[in-house]
Amino acid sequence: MTTTAHLTPLNDTHDPTLTSWLASAQAPGCDFPIQNLPHGVFRRKGKSEAWRGGVAIGDQVLDMAAASGAGVFSGPAARAAQAAGGASLNALMALGAPAWRALRQALSEVLRTGSPHEAALRGCLVAQDDCEFTLPARIGDYTDFYTSIYHATNVGKLFRPDNPLMPNYKWVPIGYHGRASTVVVSGQDFRRPQGQTLPPGASEPRFGPCQRLDYELELGIWMGSGNAMGEPIALADAEHHVFGLTLLNDWSARDIQAWEYQPLGPFLSKNFATTVSPWIVTLEALAPYRLPYQRPAGDPAPLPYLEDAVNRAQGSLDIQLEVQLTTPQMQARGDAPAVLARTSYRHAYWTLAQLVAHHTVGGCAMQPGDLLGTGTLSGPTATEAGALLELTVGGKQPVALPGGETRTFLQDGDTVGLAAWCERPGAARIGFGPCTGTILAALS
Repeated sequence: MTTTAHLTPLNDTHDPTLTSWLASAQAPGCDFPIQNLPHGVFRRKGKSEAWRGGVAIGDQVLDMAAASGAGVFSGPAARAAQAAGGASLNALMALGAPAWRALRQALSEVLRTGSPHEAALRGCLVAQDDCEFTLPARIGDYTDFYTSIYHATNVGKLFRPDNPLMPNYKWVPIGYHGRASTVVVSGQDFRRPQGQTLPPGASEPRFGPCQRLDYELELGIWMGSGNAMGEPIALADAEHHVFGLTLLNDWSARDIQAWEYQPLGPFLSKNFATTVSPWIVTLEALAPYRLPYQRPAGDPAPLPYLEDAVNRAQGSLDIQLEVQLTTPQMQARGDAPAVLARTSYRHAYWTLAQLVAHHTVGGCAMQPGDLLGTGTLSGPTATEAGALLELTVGGKQPVALPGGETRTFLQDGDTVGLAAWCERPGAARIGFGPCTGTILAALS
């Protein structure tokens, strides 16, 4: 089942009928079937052992350091497998797309039903429930974009009802440089931030805990092989430099942001915490979910460096996205998380290839492990809002929760979870794993 039409060609690793000798990989609703094979970094809980790279399969993690030592890989895949077992994935990311493809093909072959390597690899598996995870790579730089025109319009209406979009929005991918040191992996709690705010009607700011704490539903783009300073990455080559995608929650202090963001943009309102899921789903795994990149009729065409036929034909991805909230009361009752919103990455105004091409067009050098955020991903309907700021119309319309609670913004003890998956007839379901974080009280 091969084709050369895709940015990433389909091959036998995408075959929806393919099964693994690990039965849990075929479980209904499984995030990690053999068609996925995402990368992360883990160790056993409660053990004083080194972090090492792993690949998710079913409800297990394949320890790549152990698998590499088992001698089941050869050729380019062997070198990639060794890099995939390190304490961070930067070395694997630096090897480039041909090495990533070789490793995915080899992993698919050794993990599929009938593989002669089953006995050798069963001892290399660790149950995910017995693992703890860390950031999959050392992040050199973090950039956050603003790629959802629905989010930009909804937020713009709150402040500029007659002119919600800035005149540059449909021409240039908007972004700003974030803080890599406070990017954390799913499951880590963080304190409510403090800073300056200007209360309504006040003439002077006050200092104290944020009162309008929010989440942002995003995807993260992990960069692989980089580029030399002064040598832009062309749109046609951009995806060959992208290692994969992750879920990302760029927590936001809306009241701090409102006071500080002019004239240079957000600062303390964004640098206190960003949460990512532990798994990186490769672009090759997502190949069956390509869609044409489309713009509304009448919108300007992108400038030539952001436009080509392949990006138009297949630059978008249909990734389903969901926001879940669990309050302390819900947790005490044992309630399931409340679903606040569902949308799709297909609604993004700019593709991931356009983000990479624009980021580097002025000569910026990218490095393996750099992280790009898509910005809040919202859809065209009210139930597809990727942040509470939108969902509650700036705090004016509280969200009703099970048990009679409401929220305009997040409270201490609230846990926000993001979920993402791809699903359609004729293709295997691909999941992204958990992306959760819990808010602790501010420092006294």
